[in-house]
Amino acid sequence: MEKKPGAVKRFFGEFKKFITRGNVLDMAVGVIVGGAFTAIVNGLSNFVLKPIINWLLALMLGKNALSGIYTFLPKCKAYKDILDANGAVIGQELDLANSIYIDWGAFINAIINFLLIALVLFMIVRTINKFNENREKAIADAKLAGNEKKEIKKIAKEQHVSKKTARAIYAQRLVDEMEAKAAADAAAAAEAAAKAAEEARIAEEKAMANTLLLQEIRDLLKNSK
Repeated sequence: MEKKPGAVKRFFGEFKKFITRGNVLDMAVGVIVGGAFTAIVNGLSNFVLKPIINWLLALMLGKNALSGIYTFLPKCKAYKDILDANGAVIGQELDLANSIYIDWGAFINAIINFLLIALVLFMIVRTINKFNENREKAIADAKLAGNEKKEIKKIAKEQHVSKKTARAIYAQRLVDEMEAKAAADAAAAAEAAAKAAEEARIAEEKAMANTLLLQEIRDLLKNSK
């Protein structure tokens, strides 16, 4: 009789199987890379693009133009005393901590941050996609060039001609294949057009037959009165 493993041993066995799964490891790598990528995006947004935009806003609207855009709700504006060095009250100023207001500047900054992060992500993803497209195109071109060399070498060996002659034969073969494909496409298009014309003719004949039938029925009804 086979002895079953203990509960603790079975638990750690299942745990080991779980953490050594490929998808779990891929997920861990994805989380780490995603965190590093987020740091890059935030750094580019906060330390490069955002200061430039703040500088442009300062030139157009003045320094700290977005920091004082508030809309205070009715009867919710609070003030606090301004004291001098001796503790005497010399004036009052807004107490934002105890006031209830709408901070439009923070809202506009949040929109700017969102647009900057979206722009950075778009630029990075677009660059990666462009790189992948160029890489796939280069691989396809290299594969095509390799196949072309193999075909030219095969023609030279089979027909006992030079590589120059074999290259000319291969080029003519490509031209013939393209012409044959074009002729086949033209024939298929002509066949499709003829089929469409025949279907239109049959539909027209059916419509005419229906019209004649309706006319005959009308004449019969008139004659029966």
